[in-house]
Amino acid sequence: MKTETKEVIIIPERCKECGFCIEFCPKHLILASAEINSKGYHPVYISDISQCTRCDICGMICPDFAISVVSKKEPSRV
Repeated sequence: MKTETKEVIIIPERCKECGFCIEFCPKHLILASAEINSKGYHPVYISDISQCTRCDICGMICPDFAISVVSKKEPSRV
């Protein structure tokens, strides 16, 4: 049997540093990085993934589809 977990995917090249995900993250875990993408923006990252609930508010609010929360099936451990 496989268990389903959720994974947060951030595509740094799509991020234009609009700040919506930073503003609306209920746990305040999303921050702008010091790195710069090819468009000249500071893409976001999750500061503590262990605290993230994978609520997908960041993915829903992102106008550039730079963030998504996807289901990931993993084999169950017996």
